[in-house]
Amino acid sequence: MKDSLAAGVEGRTRHTVTADMSPRHLPRVVLSTPTMIQLIEMTCLQAAQEHLDDGETTVGTHVCVSHEAAVLEGEEFDIVGRLTEVNRRRLTFEVEVTGPQGVVSRGTHQRAVVSLDRMG
Repeated sequence: MKDSLAAGVEGRTRHTVTADMSPRHLPRVVLSTPTMIQLIEMTCLQAAQEHLDDGETTVGTHVCVSHEAAVLEGEEFDIVGRLTEVNRRRLTFEVEVTGPQGVVSRGTHQRAVVSLDRMG
């Protein structure tokens, strides 16, 4: 890990809800919780990746988020992940998802820095 991997590192992404992001059992196309969590994880992964050494990446270890509002098909939503703590190889992000009507989700996401060589 590089010294630049420190509290304050931030990742931001913007997405548009499509039919493949929606639960099949609902009559309307909306952002599903599993898709939202996957995109939160990817946002935090991307935020950390540039601060890692070659041969390192991060893996998700814990997710604790709400899902407070719907985002409908065609609507855009933003994800922000802010690194709040680095404890050895454990990273804690504060995350927030916002859509056209305001806050969609808030919570935390934890990741661990791992060596790709050890995963082979």
